[in-house]
Amino acid sequence: MSMWKYVKKYILLALLAATFMVGEVSMDLIQPTLMSRIVDEGVLGAGNGSAGNIEVILRLGLQMIALVIFGGLCGSMNNLCTQTASQSIGNDIRKDCFRRIMAFSFPQMDRFGTGSLVTRVTNDITQVQTFLSLFVRGMIRTGMLTFGSMAFMLRLNPAFGRIVIAAFPLIVAVLAFCLLRSGPMFERLQVQLDGINAIMQEDISGIRVIKACVRELYEKARFGKANDALTGTQLSMLTLFAFMNPTVNMLMNVVVALILLTGSQLVQAGVTTPGVIMASITYTTQLLSGILMLVMLFQNISRGVASWKRVREVLGSEPELRDGAHTESLRGRIELRDVSFAYPGSEKRVLEHISLTIEPGETVAVMGATGCGKSTLVRLIPRLYDVTEGAVLVDGVDVREYDQRALRGQIAIALQKSELFTESIGENIAWGRPGAQREEIEQAAAAAQAEEFILRTPDGYDTPVAERGMSLSGGQKQRLSIARALVRRAPVLILDDATSALDLATEARLYDALARLAPDSTKIVVAQRIATVRRADRIVLLENGRIAACGSHEQLLAGCAAYREIVDSQMGEEEQHDGPQAC
Repeated sequence: MSMWKYVKKYILLALLAATFMVGEVSMDLIQPTLMSRIVDEGVLGAGNGSAGNIEVILRLGLQMIALVIFGGLCGSMNNLCTQTASQSIGNDIRKDCFRRIMAFSFPQMDRFGTGSLVTRVTNDITQVQTFLSLFVRGMIRTGMLTFGSMAFMLRLNPAFGRIVIAAFPLIVAVLAFCLLRSGPMFERLQVQLDGINAIMQEDISGIRVIKACVRELYEKARFGKANDALTGTQLSMLTLFAFMNPTVNMLMNVVVALILLTGSQLVQAGVTTPGVIMASITYTTQLLSGILMLVMLFQNISRGVASWKRVREVLGSEPELRDGAHTESLRGRIELRDVSFAYPGSEKRVLEHISLTIEPGETVAVMGATGCGKSTLVRLIPRLYDVTEGAVLVDGVDVREYDQRALRGQIAIALQKSELFTESIGENIAWGRPGAQREEIEQAAAAAQAEEFILRTPDGYDTPVAERGMSLSGGQKQRLSIARALVRRAPVLILDDATSALDLATEARLYDALARLAPDSTKIVVAQRIATVRRADRIVLLENGRIAACGSHEQLLAGCAAYREIVDSQMGEEEQHDGPQAC
């Protein structure tokens, strides 16, 4: 991925900025020569019997004022073009990064990490913008000031020019030493920012757990350690550049002293004039300004290049899950054909040789011990992960042959961990199907048993939801997530432990409403409670990633000892025979 892809769209603005910068610096380079003439001809009266010439002072002074005004206009236009180009490029890069992240598979998200992706899309792209802005403006300005000042000094007096040229290699050596040392520090700095963002993201999202477990001191120490490492790197960089700037200043002051010493001798010999010496010192100051700007420029270039490498990793990452071409509507028949699965980077298989067929409109519950692969199994159906072996088929077509948007657009999912957005309650439900009518939103909320608490909020469906749903209880968030899934009216509905925070009575009313609202949908329910799974058409019992038993509640009670143990532990002997209605 080349930066040129983004720069070429705004190349005209960059060329205009460069042209304006040439105009601005040219005015700066002409002025010391005019000033030397004002001093020599206008003030000291060189060539006029040492008599001052007010006409020369006024004429050249007005020229200088005109040049300053023109240079200022060029500088303003340069800033406008440069900032417009750099901000536009940054905007394009940021949008492309976000689009690429939205296409990432779960394993890719895990590899990069949330904190790192946040840093790359914010801080890193800002560094790239700064790099581009300074590159367009700074390279021309520093180059012209540095070499232009040398050229004008050689033209005024070759002796002064030779002094500057002799010092130039020493200055470049100091700059090269510092920049070579600072390059790796910039990369380390961005990685440490990743770590800080990751801790911030974890701690803010998990603040309730932190407070409940009284772990504030531990998290403060963890954040402090990461922040200390970042500060240490920044101080190392500042120390390096704190050495560089005084060294460059010292060399340039030596140059000024040598010019004054040489100039005084040349004036006494009648070879040069005070105005030429003054102009030479001005050019030396401009040269120093150009070199110091070059220092700042290379600092930002080093940081910008390091940041671009990190951004390019995101932009250059191709989605691991390739789209197929199949886009037909689903009927809801699902088949797992000898499916095995291991998470990327792990050799341990979570699922082994799973074979299961679910007919359209059937309700299948999946249960088993924690870590047996229940959630993993249902994530394979909408192709959030690809199987390691075997195949997952929907309506007889391998999910890898489907267009991902077409497939997932017809599968509604509600998860145990409910993700809500900083919008109104109604908008959060409508996330399931953009454009859903208010009546449909309310119907889905009523079926999800969320209507009662929604109407108790100050603005009902227009009540804002706090960040990450912090203003709602766990059960309320789960019901909104279920409503979001129901409003889709999808042929396949997956509830991945989505009712774990609901009481049994509310859960029973929810499943009754679900049977009325979506009678033809294929429903897959992941749950731990017998009261949740017993009314399903079939129950799949997983053990260590394999199907240990499959059948109705009554069939498993009669023929599966492991299932009976679960029933005994949860419901007791009296409740075993109450039937499906005893929820």
